[in-house]
Amino acid sequence: MAAHRKPRQRSLSGHTARTAATIALAGAATATAFDGTGHADPRLSPAEVKSKVDALYREAEIATEKYNGAKEKAESAEKSLGELRDEAARKTEKLNSAREGLGSIATAQYRSGGIDPAVQLALSSDPDQYLERAALADRADSRQAATVTGVQKQLQEIDQLRTEADDTLTHLKSRQAELKKHKKTVNGKLDAAKRLLSQLTGDQRADLTGDGAQDRASRAAGRDASRNVPAEAPNTRASAAVSYAYKALGSPYVWGATGPNAFDCSGLTQAAYRSAGVDLPRTTYAQIDTGERVPRSQLQPGDLVFFYQGISHVGLYVGNGQMIHAPNPSAPVRLAPISQMPFAGAARVA
Repeated sequence: MAAHRKPRQRSLSGHTARTAATIALAGAATATAFDGTGHADPRLSPAEVKSKVDALYREAEIATEKYNGAKEKAESAEKSLGELRDEAARKTEKLNSAREGLGSIATAQYRSGGIDPAVQLALSSDPDQYLERAALADRADSRQAATVTGVQKQLQEIDQLRTEADDTLTHLKSRQAELKKHKKTVNGKLDAAKRLLSQLTGDQRADLTGDGAQDRASRAAGRDASRNVPAEAPNTRASAAVSYAYKALGSPYVWGATGPNAFDCSGLTQAAYRSAGVDLPRTTYAQIDTGERVPRSQLQPGDLVFFYQGISHVGLYVGNGQMIHAPNPSAPVRLAPISQMPFAGAARVA
């Protein structure tokens, strides 16, 4: 019988060994990539960081303006609800007084109810006076009944309005909660943007956000220009609004803020015109419908200038192609060219 020999194992050496090692390393790298571990995000260029941060700020600003609008409506609904409740309380008090009066009449009628009216007439020492009093009582009863009916009808109407107001307020609060949730999500993205910005050098961040020299120059220009604003503005209200905006230069951007120490974009324009005695709506998309629309070629100091397709940003035009606006959380209130963003329209409110 022939002997069976165990096959000889060939050792891996030279080119074969190197090939196997390469395949093994490639497989390990592929497995790591699929596991999602050990895979670093590519380092973004400053331009890419700016693009991502700008997109996040734009999304946050849109959400903030919608939040501001919902908050304004909720506050209005709460005020209306309070007025309705006060009116209902007053009418209820009036109704209670009427009921007390009716109760007194009913008591008197009960006490005299055992005597037939014909007998009372027969026993009366003055039949003519009796008949006169009876007629007055009937008319009084009719008036009381009409009063009660009228008040009850008003209360029913108020109850209906109060129910509608409650439903509206519930809806607005629900919408507000959704906007808060969206805002929280955006803030999370902004935190990510901050981490991206932290990868850049100080000079690179200053170039992207305009911090430092630009803000100092903006405030200096504001101090110089503010001396001539009253003469340049078309009227006293526009002049007052522009002067207010110059004084706000350097103030921080804060979501939902309307001054006097911090602002968002529509909060700044609202506060500026409030100082001039003009009430503006709270949001950009409501402010653009206030006053008269004006073309870009006819802008005057004090005009509101709006940007982006969704009318999500607003500034106050101050002349020479410049505006004062509250940009975003990375920058304070500043002077900037209106060519900096996509122009969407303008409105003259004063």
